[in-house]
Amino acid sequence: MTEMPTILLTGFEPFAGERTNPSQEIVRALNGETIAAHRVVGAILPVAFAATLPMLEELLDLHRPALALALGQAGGRSEISLERVAVNLIDARIADNEGLQPIDEAVVDEAPGAYFSTLPIKAIEARLRSLGIPVAPSLSAGSFVCNQVFFTLAHLLATRHVGTRGGFVHVPWLPEQAARHPGQPSMALDTMIAGVRAALECAVATTHDLHVAGGATH
Repeated sequence: MTEMPTILLTGFEPFAGERTNPSQEIVRALNGETIAAHRVVGAILPVAFAATLPMLEELLDLHRPALALALGQAGGRSEISLERVAVNLIDARIADNEGLQPIDEAVVDEAPGAYFSTLPIKAIEARLRSLGIPVAPSLSAGSFVCNQVFFTLAHLLATRHVGTRGGFVHVPWLPEQAARHPGQPSMALDTMIAGVRAALECAVATTHDLHVAGGATH
């Protein structure tokens, strides 16, 4: 009997004084689910610079996924953000959960300056829009632990797990988080879960992205 291929889905623990993290809740909801004949394996990462690379190495070596998607929280954003570019830079505005605050350091020494997502970003955007889910491509995953995980994942897929596609998606605050940040946008957890599920379905089914305009002028 052939073993079902897997999707590795990661999220983060709470950070910066928050009591929850929507990426963590999405992973908990989808862990163990079957999506497009792939079994979802979920993992929660610490918001800690020192731990991410060895943890991602271990997860990829253990599960050998066909697809890997990392999720992170982007408070202040109103849409699900499909990240296109990971940069080889850590410049932490705040400390991580272990108190580390690296400034102007490389994520991986002697690695390229950047990697692109290997997910079909434009096809995923079109799919989510068809479902009425707010979504947009993004050209910056920041320079904190989210970008570090995105770059580390992309580097490992480019060097050690060449047959695996992967990328990173940022999600907004939950309503209960936005309530503590007056004037800031949020998104319901059920909407985010549906969006990530649809993104994974689209990514599994789409090997070549849509050839449509989707860039920015500034």
